[in-house]
Amino acid sequence: MSALPNCPLCESEYTYEDGAQYICPECAHEWSQVAEDSDEKIIRDANGNELQDGDTVSVIKDLKVKGSSLVVKVGTKVKNIRLVDGDHDIDCKITGIGAMKLKSEFVKKV
Repeated sequence: MSALPNCPLCESEYTYEDGAQYICPECAHEWSQVAEDSDEKIIRDANGNELQDGDTVSVIKDLKVKGSSLVVKVGTKVKNIRLVDGDHDIDCKITGIGAMKLKSEFVKKV
């Protein structure tokens, strides 16, 4: 009997190994043999791209700065972001505004 796992998408039992990947021949889904840590949260941008510390992102929506009359405009590029836990999961510095916390749903990776 095979010890390979069933496909997580279509539950096919005909999966096979290819290097460090499992592949399903029925739906063509590929996934890693190494299980990802469930403790580690993956932060994604508005388009679904995975964000990492030091990435450059662009703001996709005008954002009002709370307690101020300033606005972060669409297309503002933010360099060298830092990912943190919490509702606002990006720490950064924006030129002309200063230190800010942003939500990943309002940025896209450049």
